[in-house]
Amino acid sequence: MLYYFRKYPVSLIIVAIIFYLSFFTPPKTNMEKIPNIDKVVHICMYGGLCVILWIEYLRNHRTINWNHIVWRGIIAPVAMSGCIELMQAYCTDTRSGDWLDFLANSIGVGLATLVGYYLLRPFIWRKF
Repeated sequence: MLYYFRKYPVSLIIVAIIFYLSFFTPPKTNMEKIPNIDKVVHICMYGGLCVILWIEYLRNHRTINWNHIVWRGIIAPVAMSGCIELMQAYCTDTRSGDWLDFLANSIGVGLATLVGYYLLRPFIWRKF
């Protein structure tokens, strides 16, 4: 477990922040009037998490182990988002689970995977 804290510290901090943001009661703002702004936020949260996962992975590895990428960089964040949506629906009174939020989270993970492989990988491996 200490390995992950050493190799992926920023990713683990972002996971903790996502858990916090998923369960606290957000303040009311004028942003709520923008249609589907929460979906954009979900795409950015999970896309940001997975971009950071890619950066930390590529800095620590010279080759891509697709088994690790698929399980830890794609399936784990999507499963985490699904669990959070279920916990919001069944374990809180102030939040509600939403399948469209889950879809937005999954889109964020997918976009980050494309960015990681096609943009970050060549750049980071050239630099390091």
